[in-house]
This record gives sequence, C-alpha cells and structure tokens, in this order.
Amino acid sequence: MSLILNILWLLCGGLAMALGWLLAAVIMAITIVGLPWSPAALRFAGYTLLPFGNQTKDNDPGPLSFLGNVVWFVLAGRWLALGHLIAAVLLAVTIIGIPFAWAHLKLAKLSLAPVATVIVPADGG
Repeated sequence: MSLILNILWLLCGGLAMALGWLLAAVIMAITIVGLPWSPAALRFAGYTLLPFGNQTKDNDPGPLSFLGNVVWFVLAGRWLALGHLIAAVLLAVTIIGIPFAWAHLKLAKLSLAPVATVIVPADGG
C-alpha cells in the first residue's frame, strides 16, 4: 500500500517539494552558516520524496535545538513551509487530494522546525 501511496504522492506535489528540500540543502551547503543543516535537509528531501511507510519522531529538544530551529527558519524553513501550504491548499479542493493535503500540512509543520526530529520506519509496515 505504501508503494501506491508514494507513487500518487509524487504526482501530487511530492516530487516538487522534495526538489525544494534539495535546493534548500544545496543553498545551505554553499553558505558557511547553513552547512550544518545541509545533511539534515537532504534526509528530509528523501522523506518528502517517499513519506509513506516512514514517520517522524521528535527527540528531546534542548536550547541548542531551539537555536538551530531559529536559524533554519530564517534561512529556509519559512519558504519550504509556504510551498507545502500552497500544495496543501491546491490538493484540498479535491476529494482525492485531501489525504495528500494533510501530508503536506504535516511536512509544512516539520519544515518550520526540523531540528531534533528523526525519520523512522512506520510501525506495522
């Protein structure tokens, strides 16, 4: 079932947003300030490409995670969240697209503050 959902996801904005995450990773790698976030952005690009069958888990956030999320938000998070929100609104107008719109909303929240978040396989998959 995850395979079918992932294929449909690619057609419903998943590929475009994964490319957005990839672009964010490249921009982060070019800047000195953003270099620590580049590998994480690549991981989340992979998660955005094929999200079904995986889930995110929040680790215990500390003060450094908060600071990291602030830097991420300023450099790339707000733009990625905006892209996911636009995709969610466009998909929500159709009955078939509502589950994918919900996934975009989850990814929009994740793109605002991804530090201290890990990707793990979904239970029961």
